[in-house]
Amino acid sequence: MPPSPYARATFLSSLCPGLGQLFQRRHAEAFIAFGGSILLIVASLGLGRISGRAAEVFFFMLLALPWWAFQSYDAYLGPSPEVSNWRRTWCEVWQQGQDIRFLGLLLLISAVIDSWIILMNLDYLLPFYCTKLDGIPGFLTKAISPLLHVAVGYGFMRLRRWGLFVYLLYAAYGLTNGLVNLSCFGPGRIRNTLLGAIVLSTVYIMSRRKILLGNPLASSQEG
Repeated sequence: MPPSPYARATFLSSLCPGLGQLFQRRHAEAFIAFGGSILLIVASLGLGRISGRAAEVFFFMLLALPWWAFQSYDAYLGPSPEVSNWRRTWCEVWQQGQDIRFLGLLLLISAVIDSWIILMNLDYLLPFYCTKLDGIPGFLTKAISPLLHVAVGYGFMRLRRWGLFVYLLYAAYGLTNGLVNLSCFGPGRIRNTLLGAIVLSTVYIMSRRKILLGNPLASSQEG
């Protein structure tokens, strides 16, 4: 993708939603970008009050952060003289698979966070199919999640078809492990949130599978 002539506006919108659009004198879009971000952040905080901190972080990444990235990408594309700016931006995101790339970035960020949590809590025994392994086996079971996050995240950011198959492997592991642990240890806020996240993300990714399976660039490079 060629460098955008609106790099300054992109930087401004990445710092504060709507600031790049305001710099471009698109006042209505600036108000929508800023107001939408505030509403989604408040909604995430409200859901967190109801369901706990894990749900708050999940809904922030699911609702507020995608909108933040979306309006920054809108500033990157600049004003559209032909069609609605938001419609133009959404069409670009959909056709170029930027939503899948964004999910890949979230998974890479999640891998870093998971790795940090593991290193800071080496004594924590992660439930693994109704068992809590200790020592090296326990550390390896905790390492499964960040390793799969890295693999899927990279595959999604590069729009590789193998990224879809690795994701399905990750989803099958996460879903079966979560359901088995649910039957053994009962429901919990974090466990319920993770199960819901896997189901929702799998439905969405399968609805967008063509962008991975039909990506000509990925096919030519893999062939």
